[in-house]
Amino acid sequence: MFIYTVKEGDSLFSIGRKYEVSYQSIMTLNGITNTNIVPGQSIAIPQSVYNVQPGDSFYTISQMTYVPVESLMATNNFWNPYQLTVGMRLKIPELPSYPINSMGYVTIRTPEKDKELIQLLSPLISYIPLFEYHFYRDGSLSDLNDETAIQTAKNNHSAPIATITNLTESGFSGELVHEVLNSPELRNRLIENIFSLLSTKQYMGVNIDFEGVHADDRDLFSGFLRLLSERLKPHGYITSVAIPPKTSDEIPWLLGYDYGGIGSAVDLVFIMAYDWHHAGGVPGPVAPIEQVRNTIEYAINRMNSKKVILGFPRYGYDWTLLEGNEYSGKAISSLEATRRAMNYQVPIFYSQQHQAPWFQYQDNKGRTHVVWFEDSRSFAAKMLLVREYRLRGMGAWQIGLEFPQAPSLMLKFFNIKKVI
Repeated sequence: MFIYTVKEGDSLFSIGRKYEVSYQSIMTLNGITNTNIVPGQSIAIPQSVYNVQPGDSFYTISQMTYVPVESLMATNNFWNPYQLTVGMRLKIPELPSYPINSMGYVTIRTPEKDKELIQLLSPLISYIPLFEYHFYRDGSLSDLNDETAIQTAKNNHSAPIATITNLTESGFSGELVHEVLNSPELRNRLIENIFSLLSTKQYMGVNIDFEGVHADDRDLFSGFLRLLSERLKPHGYITSVAIPPKTSDEIPWLLGYDYGGIGSAVDLVFIMAYDWHHAGGVPGPVAPIEQVRNTIEYAINRMNSKKVILGFPRYGYDWTLLEGNEYSGKAISSLEATRRAMNYQVPIFYSQQHQAPWFQYQDNKGRTHVVWFEDSRSFAAKMLLVREYRLRGMGAWQIGLEFPQAPSLMLKFFNIKKVI
């Protein structure tokens, strides 16, 4: 597989003819149902051979295939890069094997929908955090209709883990975390209730997703994770945590997260490396590559890289320009973002600095929209970071958001290791 960027005048038929693959198979791999592609759109091509085109070089082909120039040349018995000519067929070599554990969040909906989704994607997922249980001020837990999802995950050799959050009716509550963790009685009750949940429902571990932890509760949060892990580990349960991305110790709203203390306490750390721009802010890249890289470097200087699961967003945001230069954003899946560009027939641009696609359009009311999202190119760039920094693996929020090319990309870059 390689990634092609649509040029002015291209059609799916002409692209397929160029690379000797049917346009129907291109549509299937990319999840598109219409042929009205737009310039700048990334198209994954299901082909293991590359047909050299006018203007190609080993460097440009390397950029499309994510294979080093040296590997391309060696595989195809080239010693002189200038011998490349139009019409040559180059075999695309596989990347050196890199085994990972993968994590994919599933938001519980209905038993039928949960079963269908998990059966579809579980071959590529090591751990499935089911979202979500939340805790109350007395240390008790909410309920969740997750029995079908748990059993389906196990039947398909993916480890189900329970996601525990501090969500309330008004959103994530740092005050709730503060209240419970500052009471040894409530903290211990919460730990026992989590243990009881795992054993009763036959989960294989837990994922703690406490967001907005106060700076004053930094050590209490790390200590809670350590106590929880000590309670669960003797019984074979894993303890994982989802934490926001940090690039320094100087970010005031992230002072509650001690990467070193957290990393030493748990088995897996899912870094939510996204939402640098979000629905409530101004338009911009959701997961700019330079910030993701800085986050990884910050993290692995404070914890074992083999505990780090790099989180990928399977979504973007569509911001509407309102009066007074204000914006209102809504989250959309990566596939839906591509569909909107196609529907409005606007070109997609790609920021080399941020390694992220974006576009603008005007709706039927004349309002301007700005969309930043993730595509095959931006995902591939982050997958290279997982390999470069030798991380434990990658994960996604959330697998219910449509990103049709993700499975093929995962198989290209990684060897997925199952844990059950």
